[in-house]
Amino acid sequence: MAKSSPVRPTKKQHELLEFIAQFIQAHGYSPSYREIMKALGYTSVATVALHINNLIARGHLAKRGRSARSLEVVKVKIDEPKIIPKQLNAAEEKWLVQKVDRFFKDAETSSRISSREMDQLYVLTGALKVLGLDGAASSFIARLTELKKGTEKNQYSA
Repeated sequence: MAKSSPVRPTKKQHELLEFIAQFIQAHGYSPSYREIMKALGYTSVATVALHINNLIARGHLAKRGRSARSLEVVKVKIDEPKIIPKQLNAAEEKWLVQKVDRFFKDAETSSRISSREMDQLYVLTGALKVLGLDGAASSFIARLTELKKGTEKNQYSA
C-alpha cells in the first residue's frame, strides 16, 4: 500500500495516536493491539488494526518490519490552508468601518435590539478581525459589550 500525503487524523485516530505516543514514552515500546483495544474501548482487535492501517497509510504511524510492538508515531507537518485576509486599501477600510459604525449607531439609538441584530453586530465585528482590522474590531467590541449590558438591563426591567 503506497503512502499518501499526510491528512489530518480524525478525532478517533488522534486519540489513538496520543495513546500510542504516551504508551511508548512510559514503557519504551509500543502497545499491543489488545492493549490499545482495552484502553480506548474498542470492541475488537480488527477495529484497532483498521485504524492503525489507516494511520500508516496517512503517514502518521510507521511499523518497523513485521514484529510485534513495532509502531512508531511519525511527526507529520500538515499543510493547513491558511486564511489570508484580503488586503484592503485605506479607502476600502474607511468605507467598511463607516458601514459597521452605521449599524452600531442604529442599534445604539434603537429602543430594543433583537437577538438577531446582536448576532449581526458580532459577525460584523468578527469580520473586521478576520480582515486584519484589529483596532476597529477592538473599538466595536467595547461598544458591543455596552450594548449587551443595556440589552440585559432592559430584559430584566421589562
